[in-house]
Formats: sequence, C-alpha cells, structure tokens
Amino acid sequence: MKRIGVVGIVVEDRNVVLGVQEVLSSFNHIIIGRMGVPDRESGINAISIIVKGTVEEISALTGKLGRLGVAVKSALTTVDIK
Repeated sequence: MKRIGVVGIVVEDRNVVLGVQEVLSSFNHIIIGRMGVPDRESGINAISIIVKGTVEEISALTGKLGRLGVAVKSALTTVDIK
C-alpha cells in the first residue's frame, strides 16, 4: 500500500546540490509536488517534497538524501492508499 507524506530537506553545502537533484529526479515516480526556497542571506536552501509511495520507496529516497549530507525528515500519513 502507498502513503502520502512530506519530506523536508535542508541543504547547507552548495557542493551537494547536483547530487540532491539527481536523487530527486531518480524518484520522480513518487514525487507529486515540490517547492524549493533559497535563503540567500544564510546560503541555505529548504526544499519540501510531497510524496506518494510505499514506505520502502520513501525510506529509500530519504536514505539516499541523508547519505549526501543534507538534513532530511519525513512525515507520512497513516492512511493506506491504493
């Protein structure tokens, strides 16, 4: 079963931006919405992703992002979606 959730990403190191984009592109099949907000003053970028996928798919996404060295948190609904 699938779940809908939100993944929050904070990118502090500009050197990993391309890696983050590659990971997000490889998971585009579970991403249904995305918003990125750069904080030019601090040089930090915040990205929120709305996802719909299995718990395993969403965990794989957050795991790959975490290995890049970005801060990542997810919140998933408890409702199963067909």
